[in-house]
Amino acid sequence: MVDAIPKGFSSVTPHLVINDCAKALDFYVKALGAHEIYRSMMPDGRVMHAMIQLGSSIIMMADEFPEMGAVGPNKLGGSPVVMHIYTEDADKLFKKAVDAGATPIMPINDMFWGDRYGQIQDPYGHRWAIATHTKDIPPQEMEKAAKEMFSQKK
Repeated sequence: MVDAIPKGFSSVTPHLVINDCAKALDFYVKALGAHEIYRSMMPDGRVMHAMIQLGSSIIMMADEFPEMGAVGPNKLGGSPVVMHIYTEDADKLFKKAVDAGATPIMPINDMFWGDRYGQIQDPYGHRWAIATHTKDIPPQEMEKAAKEMFSQKK
């Protein structure tokens, strides 16, 4: 009998479509400290399926297959999805990603919800939030701080 959810996976697993997935795999290893689990290649050289592990999370990915309607965010003009990484040292991982070629979108800052948080965009169009949880904030305090922050931005 096999497990309905394979060992190491959670109920929801991201599956990224990437133009030049092979280069992206190398980038994620270098920039985010991912561990490549495997990659399976098509005869035409495209990555049919690959998996990396970031911390306790597995992320699947594949090259673009426009003939099947699968294209990455750069072809779509961006993505509404942000991958969120919790790490022991957000500042260190953010710098590592930027040094490897990611574009800073939101600099690392202490946020009202209790995280040290920032965002980058990788060269393949995917956005990544990088965070370290620094303190637990009760929901009422979080809501109050959010209202104060956003009312100052008017």
